[in-house]
Amino acid sequence: MSQQPIVIAHHLIWTAYGTWLPNDPRGSGSLEIRNDVLAELGELHHGRKIVQPTGREIREFYAKAIPLLQHPVLKFDDKARSSIGNAIANVIQQEKLTCWACVIMPDHVHILIRKHKLLAEEMMESIKKETAVQLRTLPAWSTDHPVWGGGGWKVFLDHPDDVRRTIGYIERNPDPYHYRDNYIRSYKPTTTGRCIWVTVPIRPTRRH
Repeated sequence: MSQQPIVIAHHLIWTAYGTWLPNDPRGSGSLEIRNDVLAELGELHHGRKIVQPTGREIREFYAKAIPLLQHPVLKFDDKARSSIGNAIANVIQQEKLTCWACVIMPDHVHILIRKHKLLAEEMMESIKKETAVQLRTLPAWSTDHPVWGGGGWKVFLDHPDDVRRTIGYIERNPDPYHYRDNYIRSYKPTTTGRCIWVTVPIRPTRRH
C-alpha cells in the first residue's frame, strides 16, 4: 500500500468582489448562483473547465454581468494594495505563519504558506477578514461594499520542487504588485517526496 504524500505548503488564491463570478466562463468554485439575473448569463460549472474560453468571451461575459451586480467592481490601487499587504503581515505575525511568496494584483491575491496547524481555509479566511477590515478605512470601500468574492482556491503542494515552481510563478507577476516584507521567508526545503497537484475550490460564503 503506497504512502499518502504529506502536504508541506498551500498556494492560496482568492479574488476581489465581482471579478470571478459563480458562472464565470472559466468555471468557478461556486456551488450555486444566488442572483437570478446573473444566472441568465450562463450555466454554473464547478471547478476550472478543461477547455478554457477565449479572452474575448470572458470580456463579453463581464461586460454584461458587471452592470447587474449590487455593488461596483473596485480594483486595488497602490494605497489599497499597501493596506492589504499590511493586513497580511499582521495575520502572518499573529498566527505565526511562514510565507514564502505573495503577490497582490489589482483584482486577486496569490500567497504561498507553509503547512500550519490552521487549515488552508482558515488561513485564507483570517487573511480575507483582516484585509477587509483594513480596506474599510479607505474611502472607496464603504461598510456594505464586499471586498472579496466568494470562496477561493487552494493548491496542495507536497514536494520542494513544486514549492520552488510556485514561488517562481508568483514572482513572475509584474514587479509593482509583489508584496515584500520582513515576514516573507526564503524557502529552505526540509522534506522530499512524490509530487501531487490538487486544486480544490473553496465554497463561497458571500452573496454576489
